[in-house]
Amino acid sequence: MQEDIWEKEYRNPQLVSLSNVPVQSVRDFVRFLRKEQKLELDNLNILDLGCGNGKNALYIAEQGENITLTGMDISETALKHAPTGNFFKHNIGEKWPLSDSSFDIILDVTSSNSLSEKEREVYLKEIERVMRPGGYFFLRALCKDGDKNAQNLLKTNPGKEKDTYIMPGFGLTERVFSKEDLLETYKNIGELLYIEKETHYTLFDGQKYKRNFWVGVWGK
Repeated sequence: MQEDIWEKEYRNPQLVSLSNVPVQSVRDFVRFLRKEQKLELDNLNILDLGCGNGKNALYIAEQGENITLTGMDISETALKHAPTGNFFKHNIGEKWPLSDSSFDIILDVTSSNSLSEKEREVYLKEIERVMRPGGYFFLRALCKDGDKNAQNLLKTNPGKEKDTYIMPGFGLTERVFSKEDLLETYKNIGELLYIEKETHYTLFDGQKYKRNFWVGVWGK
């Protein structure tokens, strides 16, 4: 089960980080909201999907006042490191116990990559349901385009569904996206405000791997 894999990962991290430093693309997202969207970061409800220790949502909260944070993660161990507030254990691929049109900002920072296609359908509908008119959805997803490591894994360790592979020695199923596929998958979320590709290096099992990511923002 993916849940068992993530629980094991948070107990003995190989890929995830429990540092309190937000990812750079979330910092860039905040600057975009302020400079390009002229958004005051006050009185907002933020939802962090697959929140881990909540560092990315917490960073946004620190930029304004009267901000309410909600986070979901499949790992109880991860949530032990999250800030106090409405952070709870839940699979983001199952219907969310949250009210309609209740969030101004929704974050998915490389959290939905291990969902099955059936779970992804639920996840997409739930984003549409809980995001308020005028809200924003931030996504960082695994990129297929130009990523030799991902393309090699698709050949050598293919998963059961489209563009998935199983990470050797880890057992986690991951989904990678071409740009065209990503835009088609998220087309009903709202208006695409920007999308870009970024590259990072990930250390796993003593080896460093180059990984590409899509970073996109949609407005409702």
